[in-house]
Amino acid sequence: MFNDIGPLELVTIIVLAVLVFGPDKLPKVIQDVMRTVRKIREFSESAKQDIRNELGPEFKDFEFEDLNPKTFIRKQLDNDELGLKEIRNGFDLKKEMAEVTDAVHSRDTEASSSSSPSSSSSGGRIDMTKKPEDTGKDDRPPFDADAT
Repeated sequence: MFNDIGPLELVTIIVLAVLVFGPDKLPKVIQDVMRTVRKIREFSESAKQDIRNELGPEFKDFEFEDLNPKTFIRKQLDNDELGLKEIRNGFDLKKEMAEVTDAVHSRDTEASSSSSPSSSSSGGRIDMTKKPEDTGKDDRPPFDADAT
């Protein structure tokens, strides 16, 4: 419960408790706090036992810590009944991203080589980088003042 309290913090808490409650009332305060902590633990254990009894014998090894999503996932990954390790090891995100990047770069180089001015055939592709030839007529749609 108090695993992260160092010796300096403990001494500081004791000094503050002596200053706040006084040396004559401090033992009674400590007893009251310990009694309250014991009652809370007993109540908690009683509630856990009641829930286990209500769930039935198939949940006799049920642990309430498993309700924490991180604990549940860690347990399932360690259990490996679902074959998650094979799935996780079989999927290499860096390799997949490299393949996609290579595919995109190869398309870019193919598009730039096919749009060179020396090639007369576009291979069925439309080059969107070229400007259409100016035929002299306006290709814009007519302006409708009522529509706007």
